[in-house]
Order: sequence, then C-alpha cells, then structure tokens
Amino acid sequence: MSQSEPGFLDLLASARHTAMHLEMRDIYDVGDEAADFERWQRTGERDVDPASEYWAPWVGLIEETVARGVAVRRARVVSEPVSDYIRYEHAGAAVNVAAGEDVRWLPRRRASDLLLPGNDLWVFDETAVLFNHFDGHGNWSSPKWEVRTEPDLIAQVRGSLRAVWDRAVPHEQYKV
Repeated sequence: MSQSEPGFLDLLASARHTAMHLEMRDIYDVGDEAADFERWQRTGERDVDPASEYWAPWVGLIEETVARGVAVRRARVVSEPVSDYIRYEHAGAAVNVAAGEDVRWLPRRRASDLLLPGNDLWVFDETAVLFNHFDGHGNWSSPKWEVRTEPDLIAQVRGSLRAVWDRAVPHEQYKV
C-alpha cells in the first residue's frame, strides 16, 4: 500500500451511493475484537451496546455514512453448521443493523455456482474495490488491504456481490 493510496475511511467518506462489504471467512482473529470474542466464548454474552467502547466508533461511522444517503450492505458467506466465530458475529449483527447496515447471510452451499473473489472486500460506488488481506488464521496480513480502481474489475466484483445479495437471507430471518 502506497502512502497516497486511500484507506478504508477515505473510501467510505467518498462514497455517495453504496458501500458493500463481502465477508467469506468462517473465522477471523483480528486483535481489536479478541477480548470481546473471548468473553462471548466464556459467558455466551455479546456486547450489543451501540454506545460501548467496542461498538461506538463503528456505529457512529455507519450512522454518519447512512445519513449522507449511502446504502451500507454487508453480506456474509458462511459454512453450515456455522463456526463459533460466525455465531459470535450473528449475536452482534443486530448492532450493525440498528446503525443502518443491511446485513445478509448466505450459506456456502447456496454459493457453489457463484464466481466469487478470492478475498473479502468492500466496493464503494462504481469507483473502487478494497480487498482485505488475512493470513491463514484470520488475522490481518501485510499489507492489510489493496485498493483497485479498474472499471472492469469493479463491474465483475459488483456482479458477484449482487449475486450473493440476491440469494442471501436477511439477518432477521437467518438462524444459526
């Protein structure tokens, strides 16, 4: 990632219509949620307070983005039965929804005939794709992301995301 390459916050701030997120891993091991995940594993209780130290920065960011008229969508392709990590994500997704995200879940077996990118990603309008890079354990690798702006690539990725979105189950209806 070069110094001049925009990051996630820059791209989200510049979005005018849509910010779409595709997640395809069954486990993540990113440091900023390690304590909350460990607590959930131990107690079965998930932090779902949108004003908590854990959630407030994200909730504020999404509320500001949605208030600008940007539709924020998150689609998760998941294996079933779901992993503990996906149960954890599902337990907290109501906060994402309350902040203004539209969240959907697609069982992996229903995605077999879809052509999906090799990495999780965000698509911002018709202008950029931000590919997230994780290691085999689900932690950020270096570099954490890669931004691509080729129109043909953006069109391909948006097409993949639309296919996932059309098949995915809205959060309120998806049971783990």
